[in-house]
Amino acid sequence: MTLIERRLTVKNRLGLHLRPAGELCKMATEYKSDIKICFRNKEFSAKSILGILSACVQQDDEITLVCNGADEAEACEALAAFIESQE
Repeated sequence: MTLIERRLTVKNRLGLHLRPAGELCKMATEYKSDIKICFRNKEFSAKSILGILSACVQQDDEITLVCNGADEAEACEALAAFIESQE
């Protein structure tokens, strides 16, 4: 099993604030894979709302979504689509 990494730019004018962080966390917990957000040389669990919020991701920040596990391809595709759709 290999991991999947995808670089994304956050478009939401408020970044990954409470509402999108909560939705992202809820989506991530539906997958078996380990899912992380890498930002500023740190890793944050996408399955933890506090982890996502503590990353302090703002609009136009570039993050890397890292998925590793049995359903990594589906998880990466769905979560990346969610992050990119938030404006």
